[in-house]
Amino acid sequence: MSAPTHTARSGPTVRRYPAQTRLPWWALLLPAAAFLVLLALPSALSPEPADREQPISHFFDRAQQKLAGS
Repeated sequence: MSAPTHTARSGPTVRRYPAQTRLPWWALLLPAAAFLVLLALPSALSPEPADREQPISHFFDRAQQKLAGS
């Protein structure tokens, strides 16, 4: 006795749940928040006074001067 054979469907297969192309809001927010926390962590833990100028603020000051044209 022979077993029944399965025939392949012709044409493209249609998926029941198509792939999502958009990210949820938290997929962008969480990595950005984690980056900002890690960026601020060394300055929060440093024993030095907070009024000392940080290198990142110097960078932003120079960028602002370049954008202003002076």
